Amino acid sequence: MQTEQTPTGASSLLVASGPVTAELHPDGVAHVRLNRPEAANGLNVELLTALHQTIMLLHGDDRVRVVLLTGEGSNFCAGGDVHTFLAKGTELPAYIRVATAYLGMVASSLIRLKAPVVTAVQGYAAGGGGMGLVCSSDFVVAGESAKFIAGATRVAMVPDAGVTVTLTQLVGLRRATEILMLNPIIDASQARDIGLITRVVPDAELLDQAWTLARTLAAGAPAALANTKRLLWNGLGEGVEAAMPEENHAQEILSGMADAREGLSAVIEKRSPKFTGR
Repeated sequence: MQTEQTPTGASSLLVASGPVTAELHPDGVAHVRLNRPEAANGLNVELLTALHQTIMLLHGDDRVRVVLLTGEGSNFCAGGDVHTFLAKGTELPAYIRVATAYLGMVASSLIRLKAPVVTAVQGYAAGGGGMGLVCSSDFVVAGESAKFIAGATRVAMVPDAGVTVTLTQLVGLRRATEILMLNPIIDASQARDIGLITRVVPDAELLDQAWTLARTLAAGAPAALANTKRLLWNGLGEGVEAAMPEENHAQEILSGMADAREGLSAVIEKRSPKFTGR
């Protein structure tokens, strides 16, 4: 992504380093970055913990008018860190229990945040992590070369982060069923046309356009925007959070099966998996 054109004036550094960084700009835009570019911002427990802690900081800061969420490097978020998952072996279900709990809390905290969330997507937004963050955002701006894929069933697991509810609300039951079960790669234009994202912009303009949208929202009436966001999410918000424990329980069971290890290996080895149902 190109160098961002941030507002002038002193910024407040909220999280200086680690798998997630954050700073608050003078106009009230809190810029949160996923900061594992070497792993395509794949979600492990460390990143998820840091992301949840960062969002909770924003919940308690009245200066925050808008949250801009971006991913460092060439991909927004590749989903769960398949290398970490496979390395856990028979301990994977216990690890998945923690990871999905934090992912669910991240998605819920984004939905419950008073400030609107603008997410900028370059490269891939994949898996329950990438798609989950997209589906839990209020606005999503994507570069024209961005790609979206659910991917959970491809590694013999299920969607999480409330995606079984949020994606259905965004694109409809039939389309969500196709996306979650067949795992098509959806390009940016298709994602916009089906309602998964808000708008598509040239790759070179992604950050500028996302910042422009964030600043426009930051200049709005905070209470009016916060209450509008609450009302929009209220109808499905409880459904999202009610779905997460069921998703997480299924994920924990499935991650202990041989098919999950085969699916993770196949992704890493760039081959087709051979599932046995065990």
